[in-house]
Amino acid sequence: MSNGTARIPVTVAEVLEVNELIKRFRFVRTGGGHLPTFSGGSHVVVEMNDQGTRRLNPYSLMSDPADTSSYTISVRRDDMGRGGSLFMHRQVTPGMQMQIGPPVNLFPLDLRGRKHLMIAGGIGITPFMAMTAQLDARGERFELHYAARSRALGAYMDFLETRYGDRVHLYVDEEGQAIDLAGLLSRQPIGTHLYVCGPKPMLNWVLSTARKMGWPDGAVHSEEFLGAPVGKRFQVELAAAKKTITVEGNQSLLEAIEAAGVEAPYLCRGGACGQCETDVLHCDGHIEHNDHWLTAEQKASGTKIMTCVSRFEGKRLVVDR
Repeated sequence: MSNGTARIPVTVAEVLEVNELIKRFRFVRTGGGHLPTFSGGSHVVVEMNDQGTRRLNPYSLMSDPADTSSYTISVRRDDMGRGGSLFMHRQVTPGMQMQIGPPVNLFPLDLRGRKHLMIAGGIGITPFMAMTAQLDARGERFELHYAARSRALGAYMDFLETRYGDRVHLYVDEEGQAIDLAGLLSRQPIGTHLYVCGPKPMLNWVLSTARKMGWPDGAVHSEEFLGAPVGKRFQVELAAAKKTITVEGNQSLLEAIEAAGVEAPYLCRGGACGQCETDVLHCDGHIEHNDHWLTAEQKASGTKIMTCVSRFEGKRLVVDR
């Protein structure tokens, strides 16, 4: 996807407060008709016009893939972020006209699996809402383990437990409940595929434990969208475009490139997919690598940057864009 990708005009059909941090938004196609088909694990990029600042944030589709009459997402408010979640929480109301990108799936179900084991933390539950609906409709074998800080913040716990019964296992930190991960992974049948989405500490814990226990890489799937962090203003030279741009403290390098009218590829805008990877031609300073796409060696070399989430501090940065 890039700036040239066709947007889908949508209307906000519904806004619901799920809990004190999370709101749910339902979009329908403006003018009527169905939206593009998607599969469990897909996300869309939502475009926002925040007082002249153009923001594009990725959100997992959580609605049933069998129903394309609307799309549903959930947004967790981040008071310390760059403003996208605050815009969604404070500015978006029913009837509002918006634009979204077409669905993209970087976290698909592998339907060759004999069983699907899903582990979610916090707002990481959203892709599993669509995944469980898809698996249930197909009669596939699955098991969902979902942890949250408190019952109040455990979005959709009641819904999932009611709909799927003993296939759903809930854990509440405040009540001293925790996933017995080693035990859970050790008793899975051969052919099980593992999926995890949630905060980075949980992600690292699950992935490292699975690796130590000998789970094959091809059977382990994860997703984590990273929000572009705020930081100090910096300048970047775009070699191909022959432009020097300023990246503001609450702006990503990718957003600054787009604002300068330069075409820049992306899929996730969250450091996960690799589409925005750009060669660094000169670096006199320090690149703050915030992605989880580049290898440690690539980051140390200073020859690559992920424009969606990474920042720079120093005298001069030149990229091949």
